Amino acid sequence: MTSSVPWHFINTPEQLDEACKVLARRSVLGVDTEFMRETTFYPIPALIQLGDEEIVYLIDPTVLSPSEALRSLLGPKGPLKLLHACSEDLEVFIRWLGALPQPLVDTQLAHALQGGEPTLGYQRLVAHWCEVELPKGETRSDWLARPLNERQCHYAVQDVAWLPRVWSQLKSVLARQGRLEWLYADCARLVEAANTVRDDMQFYLRNRNAWRLGQRQLAALQRLCAWREVTARERNQPRNRLCSDALLFMVAEAMPRNRHELSLIEGIRPTMIKRDGDALLAAVRQARELEEPSLPEPLPSPISSDWKKRMKALKRVVQAHAEQLSLAPELLARRRELESWVMADMAGHAVAAPESDDWRGHLLNEELRAALAQLREGDRQ
Repeated sequence: MTSSVPWHFINTPEQLDEACKVLARRSVLGVDTEFMRETTFYPIPALIQLGDEEIVYLIDPTVLSPSEALRSLLGPKGPLKLLHACSEDLEVFIRWLGALPQPLVDTQLAHALQGGEPTLGYQRLVAHWCEVELPKGETRSDWLARPLNERQCHYAVQDVAWLPRVWSQLKSVLARQGRLEWLYADCARLVEAANTVRDDMQFYLRNRNAWRLGQRQLAALQRLCAWREVTARERNQPRNRLCSDALLFMVAEAMPRNRHELSLIEGIRPTMIKRDGDALLAAVRQARELEEPSLPEPLPSPISSDWKKRMKALKRVVQAHAEQLSLAPELLARRRELESWVMADMAGHAVAAPESDDWRGHLLNEELRAALAQLREGDRQ
């Protein structure tokens, strides 16, 4: 394949249905999106790319709504969809299509599972598997501009055209390694996770300093973070543009009772007090009024010796398996997962290790539980 792949820009319903008819005959299909979200909570779809090395279609979602033919093409009965680092693309499809491409394979994850770098970018992926250097110049382009220029279109075409060739090689390697089913299971979980509605009341656990707060302050942070999630969605505004993690933490720490006390917190602007002061104070007031049994559990200190030795023990188990499989440790267990297991163990919860029945669980569960149990036994002696 040369870099000159035939392509068509699609901006009418008739063109879209014809493109879907052509692509429905494929067994695999490269998929990508371009979007903008610098000033919004939700991504604004700007371009949908579908195709392979023979033909690529650039679909304009700014003027087109998804057709039944497109829904069928991207649905479970259509070809296998190939995406690279697909998490944000899935957000775009949820917003525009109202559904997620299925079945799908994430080629970044596929590359990682065969022993490669877990966060490899698309250009480097193509260079590795196809020995082709792709241009990077349009990464920060204005994709909502119309008409798109030739450079933008060429860049967008390359983002999907090479995916089937890359996948052909990755699939062979993963099959030889006996890891193909791992990939399919992981990709199915990506779709499931993208379809799962997050609990707004759990976002406070993402604040890296939450452990420094007392239980009532934690209750305030919990409600402040939930308020930010709801409000950011309603206003279609980025979380940190609405209110940063650091500012939410300071409000929870100070537990202000009125606008004057709120104004004394560093970083609180008068415009924010005018617009959102009542909501911030209401979240704090709710926390003040909670009965003791309803307060969130205190969070363990990540700088304590108990925390550190548990993290070290879990990391040791993960690292040993990662080395044996020639995989990056974070592919087996992310730091946030390890932290959640440590928190559960230090809180005395019965289950302090993952109970999933996926391939990671089969590899790690028993040893992770044993490592934590050994530490608990040592603590009692």
